Amino acid sequence: MAGKTKKKSPEKKNTELSVESCRNKIITFLRSYNKKTMPISMLETKCRTKKNNRDNFVTAFTELRNEGVITVRKGAKAALCSALGLKAGEVTRLSRTFGFAVTDDGVEYFIPGKCMLGAMPGDRVLIANIVSRSGEPEGEVEDILSFGSSALTGRIVSEDGSLYLVPDIARRNHMIIVRDGSVPFEEGDKVLAEIVYRGKRHAEHKVKITSVFGSSELASSCAQSILSIHGAPAEFSAEVQREAKKISEGGVQEYSFNNREDLRDLPIFTIDSAESKDLDDAVSVSRTERGYLLGVHIADVSHYVKANSELDKEAMCRGTSIYYADKVIPMLPKELSNGICSLNPDEDRLTLTAFTELSDEGEILGYRFCKSVIRSRVKGVYSEINALLDGTADSGITDKYSSVADELALMNELADILIAKKKRRHAPELETTESMLVIGDDGVCCDVLPRERGRSERMIEEFMLTANESAARLAMEKKVPFVYRVHEAPPEEKTAALCEALTKAGIEYPHFQEFKPAHAAAILDSVRGSDEFEAVNMMVLRSMAKAKYSDEPLGHFGLVLSDYAHFTSPIRRYPDLAVHRIITDVLAGYNGEWLDKRYSGFAAKAAETATNAENRAVTIERECEDCYKAEYMKQHIGESFTAKISGVTEFGFYAELPNTVEGLVHIRTLSEGEYDYSEPVALTEKFSGRSYRLGDTVQVICAAVNVSDGTIDFNLDEE
Repeated sequence: MAGKTKKKSPEKKNTELSVESCRNKIITFLRSYNKKTMPISMLETKCRTKKNNRDNFVTAFTELRNEGVITVRKGAKAALCSALGLKAGEVTRLSRTFGFAVTDDGVEYFIPGKCMLGAMPGDRVLIANIVSRSGEPEGEVEDILSFGSSALTGRIVSEDGSLYLVPDIARRNHMIIVRDGSVPFEEGDKVLAEIVYRGKRHAEHKVKITSVFGSSELASSCAQSILSIHGAPAEFSAEVQREAKKISEGGVQEYSFNNREDLRDLPIFTIDSAESKDLDDAVSVSRTERGYLLGVHIADVSHYVKANSELDKEAMCRGTSIYYADKVIPMLPKELSNGICSLNPDEDRLTLTAFTELSDEGEILGYRFCKSVIRSRVKGVYSEINALLDGTADSGITDKYSSVADELALMNELADILIAKKKRRHAPELETTESMLVIGDDGVCCDVLPRERGRSERMIEEFMLTANESAARLAMEKKVPFVYRVHEAPPEEKTAALCEALTKAGIEYPHFQEFKPAHAAAILDSVRGSDEFEAVNMMVLRSMAKAKYSDEPLGHFGLVLSDYAHFTSPIRRYPDLAVHRIITDVLAGYNGEWLDKRYSGFAAKAAETATNAENRAVTIERECEDCYKAEYMKQHIGESFTAKISGVTEFGFYAELPNTVEGLVHIRTLSEGEYDYSEPVALTEKFSGRSYRLGDTVQVICAAVNVSDGTIDFNLDEE
């Protein structure tokens, strides 16, 4: 008897939804629902969430919430952020009483302190629009989607017998310090802290102290905290140091001169500041039948720092050297930066040379690059050469430069021609003044001076610009991947704001459909030499886009050049080192296909990392400088100074002293009245008509200083 065949049970249908399917369903059901919010339980049911795929629903829901696509409201209800008018973004900075956040679509929102919900810089947040008082986007934080860094710096203060942290980024708040896990600290210390508990307001956050830098009254301690919070590079690793030491001990070997042009007999020399130790550029000039031959000889760092070596990886990570006060955080170890790569006088050095032939009008007739070896004749110093050029040099200086006297005269002549050429192409001549901090033996800032920019500084600048332009032209001609220095035209909203400000200030300007460098030059030239120049110079400067690095040749608006790169400082800038590496392989004869394969990804990465590193360095240098300037002004509290108004805001105006120190005259210290703010030109009292305008001269008293914050408060001296 045949046995019965057992029927197979039907296969269980797989109804599990993927995370992507869940995401799509969540968005679809919320969008089609007839109310703005839907109970989460109903949403789960509609998505047919079974026990076996609830995890995917939860993952999808969490992802969408973290991305700012959906939000959760009271009563466990979900909604599309777009339906509620909410935008996702990131908190970018905090001040004493307010903050700023930038949405994912690039709109910057002003956020009053009471509307911050305790959000910190780097936090991802949901922003709701609120009524604006200024006409600019204003909002409040509805939700914190994810936390940024928990690290912050500040100073320890005592209040009612207890010690609190006053953070640098939210200085009106006193945060509770959790002793458990904190390193020892005391009142007045400048510290690094970590948020261990988040409240709904900044004052409710709790922190533990992780590092103590020293007294918050010392700029050197505050500088250390700035370096720490911005992630400035620390000491070089042991492996990097080993590589640098090996290169240094190897010295400049004669076999390295093979396949190099021997330029040691040419009158080549460096020109730099007296304190410079990393000399990466030297120059030479000679007359030709058609004009001039400019030689710019740059330390061949790429010969020593090989691709993907530990030195190279560290240099790319650092991106640039950071200079503050009398200190430097170098991109390369000192064995290279101050040693074998530095073009010290009377020493054989390996270089990459750009020879550019120029007409009598300064036009580029031709250029060529070569690997070379040089021997600098003299370590030129800006101040000494300025004295030679203006006829005030003493016999000691004259003797020092006797071997290159003829070349200096020729350089001075060529510089005039190049400056005239720049003017002919209508490059806007913006004026900026750098500060020079004088640091005493005790590490305290004892003076602040405007950094003088004389004839020789301008001369070297023009020569370096020419070499940089030639390098970019070579890349364009050979069609190879490259790292360009680019400066795009100002965005429309900035040029519109500039025109509005000029109109308010009563300054005439050329009308245009598209803002060109010639328009900026015309605006500046129309007021140059007048009382309005400083104010207009500042307006034009603020309208400019920020220069950056790119693997695309986008041109340079400020210099009015279609081809431009950074070639002249490979000791302290990674883009220059990258450019040298590419040019070296071009000179070696590698074909375009090989160069494209080797360098296209590298150029893009180098440009991006260098831009980020430069932005970090600029921020660090500016914040450190502010602390040292405040330290200096501590000695001058109560003293009166003549200053010029350098910036106007709705809460007062900034005044700058002739030595570049800047302080805030707060609106609460002005005579009583009702003030109208005419951005960015003036602050005017409605009834008396008294006005404080950009560029006005005022007498101020140094009223208060905070070294830890790097802030200086001025009051008007109206006696």
